[in-house]
Amino acid sequence: MATQDLLQIGGSAAGSVELDAAVFEAPVREHLFQAEVRRQLSRRQAGTHSTKNRSAVSGGGSKPWRQKGTGRARQGSTRSPQWKGGGAVFGPVPRSHEHGLPKKVRRGALRGALSLKCKEGKLVVVDSFELEAIKTKGAVEALASVGLDGGASVLIVLGERSPNLERSVRNLRWANTIQAGGLNTYDVLRHEHVVLTRGALDLLHTRLGDKRAAE
Repeated sequence: MATQDLLQIGGSAAGSVELDAAVFEAPVREHLFQAEVRRQLSRRQAGTHSTKNRSAVSGGGSKPWRQKGTGRARQGSTRSPQWKGGGAVFGPVPRSHEHGLPKKVRRGALRGALSLKCKEGKLVVVDSFELEAIKTKGAVEALASVGLDGGASVLIVLGERSPNLERSVRNLRWANTIQAGGLNTYDVLRHEHVVLTRGALDLLHTRLGDKRAAE
């Protein structure tokens, strides 16, 4: 089981913490990243694009000419697809683009993403991350004190709600906050650094540290 330095906001050390090997030393499998990120992004796709078929287009209640005797091809309606203004054939209809993945695959992808950050030295664990007031400058200074000065994107994972911090970080394009219960593969991978509070670390150990499910 690996250990990680535990920092305090301000830069001083607060000891060390143990990292569950099932969560932070899991195999890094890029094909799981691809599958899970694709699943997450598919849920965001609106799927509201739509066209009208011949039954939804207005008009065309009667035959444009009689069936026989005109020398022209028979036609049943001016709303048929071959007519200008007619209905679309096999056009898109509103639908969900979401697709599922086994829970074991999703957890394996998240474990791999966290393990990758740990392996690359881009994981920071802090004792707590609280701000006394809603102030963006205070959030910037707090992140700088643990070696994150805005040169790369940062994801702050919280064990519980911190309204002052969440609202202070909102104006930073390079930093975001998320609750440990909602941590996902896509957000971990799209940020350069991950900051975990002690509470978030404990929740992740509980959520992902099942040795029977670890690979």
